[in-house]
This record gives sequence, structure tokens and C-alpha cells, in this order.
Amino acid sequence: MGTALVYHEDMKEARLLWEDPECEIESPERLTTTLECLQQRGLEQRCLRLTAQEASEAELGLVHSSEYVALLRGTQALGTGELQVLSGQYDAIYFHPSTFHCARLAAGAGLQLVDAVLTGAVHNGLALVRPPGHHSQRAAANGFCVFNNVAIAAKHAQQKHGLHRILIVDWDVHHGQGVQYIFEDDPSVLYFSWHRYEHGRFWPYLRESDADAVGQGQGRGFTVNLPWNQVGMGNADYMAAFLHVLLPVAFEFDPELVLVAAGFDSAIGDPELLQVLAGGRVCAMLEGGYHLESLSQSVCMMVQALLGDPAPPLSGPMEPHHSALESIQSVRAAQAPHWTSLQQQSPAPILSPSTHSPEGRPLSLLPGGSELKTAAAPAAAALSSLLDQLCLWPTPPVRTAVALTSLGTGLVLPPDVLHEEGSAPQEETQAWARLHKVLAKDEALTALGKVLYLLDGILDGQMSNGIAAIPAPAAAATLDVAVRRGLSQGAQRLLCVAVGQLDRPSDLAEDGRNLWVNIRGKEATALSMFHVSVPLPETTGGFLNCVLALVLPLAYGFQPDLVLLALGPAHGLQDPQAALLAALLRVPAGSRVLALVDVRVHTTACRSPGPDAAWGGTPQPGPFLYGFPGGHAGPDVPERAAGATVEDAAGDRSRLSTVTWLLEISRVGGFIPPKQHYEPVPQESIVKHSPAHHCLRPLS
Repeated sequence: MGTALVYHEDMKEARLLWEDPECEIESPERLTTTLECLQQRGLEQRCLRLTAQEASEAELGLVHSSEYVALLRGTQALGTGELQVLSGQYDAIYFHPSTFHCARLAAGAGLQLVDAVLTGAVHNGLALVRPPGHHSQRAAANGFCVFNNVAIAAKHAQQKHGLHRILIVDWDVHHGQGVQYIFEDDPSVLYFSWHRYEHGRFWPYLRESDADAVGQGQGRGFTVNLPWNQVGMGNADYMAAFLHVLLPVAFEFDPELVLVAAGFDSAIGDPELLQVLAGGRVCAMLEGGYHLESLSQSVCMMVQALLGDPAPPLSGPMEPHHSALESIQSVRAAQAPHWTSLQQQSPAPILSPSTHSPEGRPLSLLPGGSELKTAAAPAAAALSSLLDQLCLWPTPPVRTAVALTSLGTGLVLPPDVLHEEGSAPQEETQAWARLHKVLAKDEALTALGKVLYLLDGILDGQMSNGIAAIPAPAAAATLDVAVRRGLSQGAQRLLCVAVGQLDRPSDLAEDGRNLWVNIRGKEATALSMFHVSVPLPETTGGFLNCVLALVLPLAYGFQPDLVLLALGPAHGLQDPQAALLAALLRVPAGSRVLALVDVRVHTTACRSPGPDAAWGGTPQPGPFLYGFPGGHAGPDVPERAAGATVEDAAGDRSRLSTVTWLLEISRVGGFIPPKQHYEPVPQESIVKHSPAHHCLRPLS
């Protein structure tokens, strides 16, 4: 499976036929420039290209009234003057004789993309469309939008494919009020939008765009608005929103499909973190974006993320703006009655939704106009800087490499995963092994050579990430060597996430180049600014909250260029938990993660129907799994080898199961147990760590 790109040349036909400074920015060049950029960078060629087909009027009727569809059909026969008069009846809209055809293609492209993803033809994809859709309402065009493409796609997924939980993420700078109105009483669709609000003084100037608009009736809690009340939000603000609002709620909702209303008016959208949801089934549909260079480059970066290419780590200070923290606290307060994952006691006062306007001049900004062009300039400059980083961060020839002392018959590697049989030079391996006596043993020495080889490959840009099996008695020693080797070979900031009985070496330098996070500690404590320990929560919901509220904020604040994830003795993680942790840690490190797996740890990711079935066949899903797409219930448990002892088979099964989950994480769908299983992160851990790590402050 790959990534689909859905497009049709005819969507360039509609254009403005009269003078209108507000509407002139919604032009055919938005698509032509973007497509040219995709072609020049070789991205279109890597996608499955699908030609968009018109949505039927019945499909449009899933969202829009028959009278409205008939009105739009009639625009095909109108002259320029009549079109201008009709356009004037709506807010920020122009019609063209080709508008009906283009808008049906745009809606149809979303349907084709959803069908391709849900039937398993592709893993994810982008519908490159115009006109956009998320402002359009049941019987009204609005803000350049004619038919609500993402809403029609969601209804189609429900009706044709029988889905029960759909997440819509809207990252356009303008609030997608059309989507909100359509689903505000529907608990099967979770709508999340972050948008510029300015206390109600930014278009579309709606009170219901604020944080306390949470839906109606049975849909209460399924509308999540995050209003930005200050301009200039950056990486830290958006990441805080992901970690402290969107992802906790999304995991608890457990979507079967993620739809993205992908607007690029002011910022670069990145679906990378969303791909750990819904088995990676992500369908993005173009919305806004009117600075042509910024739009085209942003779309290219999004397609790269969908294709699985590593992105450079985020740069710049990772301290959210005070205004962003106010907005995040307001959203959490408004949504806490509806989501267990947001219910925490905080020593800081919870801020009320912003119902007043600040002092200052009113903003008369509609979706278009010169002010939006001016506002896009800083985004374009930031994008240019990020593109420069991309040139210095090329995609490695190997995405994932696995190093095992023996591959085993039960592990089948995906085609893009390399079974690495190489090893570091013997003298070099032996030199590092002298640091610990336990590494002198044959099995430990062999494993160490493979670990060093993978580590060098990641640091040299030959592979994105790796997985290595290490013997349990040598786990702590191997991790110690890996940390020292990484720092000596050019890693400027190395994050070590050690799960289990893996203590930080006492003689490791406290020079700011290494951050050690231990999960499975006795208590939540910051032993130093660069040594953090937290107990392993007892429930999966608690584990996820720990990762989102503590581990990932620490990771993003530290900005590592390499992550070592070690699963040591008595780590206690179930296999899908370990895999999810590895997947989430790839993002702050630009995918440069080396996972070290203790081969003797027995994990229980999947429940088996009986004692005999534990050694063969397909296991039943555990209590935290929704299952794989396409009816695949999970990684196969390897058969018991003839003559093997129970201990040998368990160790091999555990190793292969954990490695398989690490490889399969992008396919995992549904992870979190029912709401009552959630537990908050201990507040004392947030308070202890927040003075030194700014990304933790939304919870403190």
C-alpha cells in the first residue's frame, strides 16, 4: 500500500470574471503551482495517481439540500452579470460557469480517496482540489467554499463503509464553521479545529468558534475548538495543542478514519503525528492556502510525511506563548466533562473561554485580501528556512533496519525493512566492550557489534531508524555504550528513553547533550535537569497520558537529533504500547530512533484463547486493540520450534512479537481502552519538571 494523489485538470477552469480584491486570491494557480512543485520534487511519481470523478447529486445530498444543489447546477447557464449578482448574496464567494463541475470534482475526489483508503488500495492520500469546502453549509456557499468536501467524505464513509468513529482535523487558519454545523449533534464524528480567533475579531467572526462551543445534544464534546487569540503562533504552540488537547482526545475517541481539512493559510500542516491513529488511515483534502510558494511547498512537505519520509526535527525555542497556554487551558476546561483523558486536577487556575475582546483595532480581515497576503510573508520565510533544513536532511536509502542475532522463522519483514547482518569492526566492538565485563560474552559481544553498526548507519544518514535485539543480562551495559558511542560520533543532543530496570550511569556527563528519561522508576522525580524518572502507570490510558503529557513534551523541548529507546528487564510495557512509544518518538528526532529490545522480556500484547494456542496461530486482540485494517487481527505468533523449551520459545516469541509490533505500528488501529481506564499523570511529576522544561507548562 502507498499514498494516493487525487486530482483533475478541470478543477483549474473556474476563475474570477470580475474585479474583486477579496476573492482574487482563490485562483487556478493554486493547483498548477502546487502540482508543478510535486512533480519537480519527484513526489507525484511516488504516489498512486487517481483521476477525480464528479460526485453524484445523491452524494452531494448527503450534506447539502436539494434546493442548494439545484441552484448551483443552474449557474452553468448564467452570464457574467448574473453570476456576479448571485455571488454577492454570499460571503466571500464567486461563481463561474464551471463552478458546479469543479465543485463536484472536488467533492468526488474526496470520495475516491476515502474508498481507496478504506478498501486497502492505499494507506493514505491527498485530494488536491479546488474549490475548498470546510466553510460551506447545508444550503449556503461561504468563504470560497461551494460543497463541503470533507463533510461529504465523512458521510460517505459512514454510509458506504459502515464507519462509526471518524475524526476530522481542521488546521486551516480560518474556523471551518460549515463542518462544525453539519456534525455538531453527531457523536460519531469528532471535529477538531485550531484557528485564528482574535477574541472573535477574525473572520468568520463567530461566537461559536470559541473554546466553549462543544457541540449540541448527543454531540456535546465532539466539537473541539482551539481558538488562537494572538498572531504569530509557532512550533511550540502547535505542538502543545497536539500533545495536550488533540492527541489525548483522539486516542480516547479511537477513530476508524482520520480526515484532514488541510488549509495552509498561515502554517505548515504535518500529518505525521496523526498517522498513529486509525491504523494510519489518513485522508487529507486541500482547503485554504493563498501564498502560492508557501502553499506548494507546504503541500509537498505534507505528501512527504504521508509517504513516510523523515522530516527534520523542529527548530527554535519550544516555549509556548502565554496566549496559547490560555487557549489550551480554556479548551481543556470546556472539554473535561466529556473526555476522561482531560480530567486532571491542576494547581493553576483554569481560564474561562475568551468572551471579551482585547484592546486594539478591530480586524476587518475576510478570507482574502491584502492583509492575508501580508500575514503569509512570515510563514513563507519560516517555510524557506525549513526547506533549507530539508536539503540538509535527505531521505536515507534505508528506512528501517533490523538487527537480530538470528532472524527466526516467525518474523516476516516488510519489503522496505532491511535485515541488517553487518557489524562494527571486531577491534572497535571489543574496545567498547571493555567498559563492561558482561559485554565480553559471545552473545553480548555479537549483539553489541550489530548495535554499533546500526547506530553508525543512523548517524551517517544511511538509515532512518533501527531495531536491535540485545541479551537481557547485557541490556544496561549495551545501552550505556550506545549512549557514549552516539555522543562521540556526532550526536549533539541524545535522548535516552529507558523503560525498565535501566539506571542512568553515574559517570555520564551532565553537559546538556544527553537527556535520560526512565519509565518504571519508583516515583516521579527530576534527579537533575537532564535525568527524569516516572513510574509506569497501571493502565494503558495512564501510560498514554504519561507519554503525551510528560515524555513527548520533554522530547520536543530537548530537540534531540537521536533517540535511543531501550526496553530493558521488567519494563512492563505491552507490545503495542512499546510500538506506539517508538512511533511517537520518531517525530521529534526526525525519525532517527534506535530501539534496543531485551530478548528475554515476556510481554503480553495479545491474549491467546488457550495454553496450546500461545505457541501458534493468530492471537486474539488484547483489550487495548481495535485490530488491523483489512481484518488482520495482529502480528502472528511464531510457532514453537521442535524440541524447544518453554523458556526458549517464550523468549523468542517475546522478541519477535515486540519487534513485529515496532514494525507494524503504522498499521495499528484503535489502541485505548474505554474511558474509565484513564488515569491522569501524577500532578507532582508535572510540577517537578515544568520549571526546566517549558513544554510541560500547559498542565502546570
